[in-house]
Amino acid sequence: MTLIGCGKVADQHVQAIQRISDCVIVGLCDRELLMAKQLGERIGVAECYSNLQKTLATVRPDVVHITTPPQSHFSLARQCLESGTHLYLEKPFTITATEAESLIDFAESRGLKITAGHNYLFTLEMLQMRRLIKAGFLGGPPIHLESYWSYELGDTSYVAPMLGNRNHWVRQLPGQLFHNIISHGIAKLAEFLDDELTEIAATAHQSEQLRSLGAQEVMDELRVLIRDKSGTTAFFTFFYSSERTQSTSRLRSGQFNYCGYYHRQYRSKHKPLI
Repeated sequence: MTLIGCGKVADQHVQAIQRISDCVIVGLCDRELLMAKQLGERIGVAECYSNLQKTLATVRPDVVHITTPPQSHFSLARQCLESGTHLYLEKPFTITATEAESLIDFAESRGLKITAGHNYLFTLEMLQMRRLIKAGFLGGPPIHLESYWSYELGDTSYVAPMLGNRNHWVRQLPGQLFHNIISHGIAKLAEFLDDELTEIAATAHQSEQLRSLGAQEVMDELRVLIRDKSGTTAFFTFFYSSERTQSTSRLRSGQFNYCGYYHRQYRSKHKPLI
């Protein structure tokens, strides 16, 4: 296993990888070599590089985790796939759908596995939701879904880099804050919807809290209505929360409702409180 990108989110990947008994981190790569070395010193990995091709050729990993800003995902992922490695690509998967389709097609053509970093799909409540649906608890497939995803702006140490720098990579994304975060919430709906969507209606605005912190052009409140070809409807909300963030998923069939939720608090290192 090799990590490409050794910033803040890489620590979460390291913690998850270290829980797998037969998985070993054999190399680290970051365009700023100091970033790779500081992580390597903390976790006991000596093979640290600033060049991707040298990393792949030297440590020859079976799997690569890419945890860089999303603007670099397509190029880095393509190089990893060309070298023959399986790939775990942090969200947002790519900047555009065309890039995503290209990577998936290329991985399939080479017999490699590639996946997006949607770890919240495997929380306890999501696993239970799938078990209940498979067991027929809802009396049929879902006909309506709801996903609520909140973002904590009260802890300015988490958002200050983005708010204080117009050139921050989040603000350079086409969808800015939404582009970086909403895939977690949307992913909870996608597995229950058809590939073909017939209706999408979305509205966005800026919360009073974000307005008071600056970054006037950044939106942080989003409401989306979705209908697929089979008539299944979905509602997604992305919103600001002052202290504790709560994410909720709801599914409804003709007979029953199911609601799965969890709270998480950034001050507790993003660990779900279930």
